[in-house]
Amino acid sequence: MAYTHNDETFFVESDECQYSKINAREAAKMIARNRQEIIAGELSRLAGEEYLEDIMQHMRHMEDETLADANLIDMQREIQWFMRPYLIDFLVEAHAAFALLPETLFLTVNLLDRYCSKRLVHKQHYQLVGCAALLIAAKYGDKKDRVPQIHELNNMCCGLYDAGMFTQMEMHVLNTLEWTIGHPTVDFFAQLMAADEGDDQEVEHMAAYLSEVALYHRDFVSTKPSVMARSSLALARAILGRPEVNDGEWDQTENMTLVTLSQYLHQPSPTLARKYSSPHLSRSSQKLADFMAEQAAMARRAANPPTPPVEPVSKHSSIYSTPQKGHTAANMGFDGYLTPPITPDGGNFGNHMPKDQYPLPPRCPVTPTPHQTHPAVYSQQIHHPYNGYVNHHGMSQ
Repeated sequence: MAYTHNDETFFVESDECQYSKINAREAAKMIARNRQEIIAGELSRLAGEEYLEDIMQHMRHMEDETLADANLIDMQREIQWFMRPYLIDFLVEAHAAFALLPETLFLTVNLLDRYCSKRLVHKQHYQLVGCAALLIAAKYGDKKDRVPQIHELNNMCCGLYDAGMFTQMEMHVLNTLEWTIGHPTVDFFAQLMAADEGDDQEVEHMAAYLSEVALYHRDFVSTKPSVMARSSLALARAILGRPEVNDGEWDQTENMTLVTLSQYLHQPSPTLARKYSSPHLSRSSQKLADFMAEQAAMARRAANPPTPPVEPVSKHSSIYSTPQKGHTAANMGFDGYLTPPITPDGGNFGNHMPKDQYPLPPRCPVTPTPHQTHPAVYSQQIHHPYNGYVNHHGMSQ
């Protein structure tokens, strides 16, 4: 008996059943994986709450042990503080170009400062030390696919160094710091404090902006990250008009950090302001600029109050009149800002110098330990008192 079947696909295996089985299998694996992640997250939360006090105690010990000393950096023979903003600008741009994590930038600057407080650095190697610090920080805590390649950094340095110099300097930094890389950054403490106080994302972004402004200045090189995080969050709330947070008493160091930080907000780095002008960072730089413009307008109105018309008096009689005490910008709380330093000799620092005038450094960037103490070359900035706003910190307006 002959059997006939008109369907040509009778003996052909259909892919729909296979795909449905695969999808079901993958869906089951995904569900199991999500369940495991939920369980692991809950266990981590419980363990974190149990050991939170020990963790914080360890972090505060680490921030003391890995804090750079600005007084030792003062002893550098060739490195001057006016060079720092240009190198920080370069690191900010490189950090943004490689889309690295926020804590990587703070760790980079910490490694740079710790190295400069232990070794004499030649001027032509300053940028190389910054690149080595960025490489180490990225390898330590960032994603592997985002770690900069040496040839990419060399291109950003306009080919000033060769590949071997990056590797040698990286090893020299590690050996100098005795391979102690871990450092609780400002970003770490800011996230903990913001979560504890319930701050919104806009406050977090503004605090991050202020913390990165502090990277440019000597006054904050030896400031603890926890102190900087608390000060930047408090100042960010004041700038954005958020209510003050009663998070405990403030000591003198924290108050002085807040006061000093407020005096560097008038002219932040254009590179940093451009970074924080993006929408995903809440346009923090524009909001800060608007706040500073409003403060300046208030200061002008206070300095020139409208007066009722009066009869003209002779110039001779005005000599004996009591001069009226005006209200200056200092009374508004934002006085004493300093403009960024100007590079001498036409901007001959870093890769701005023509190659024919900027000799290539030797292949092995040796930065020997100083044999004798040299006098400090940096004069402390004299700041005016900050009386920005009334709060429970004990500061008056």
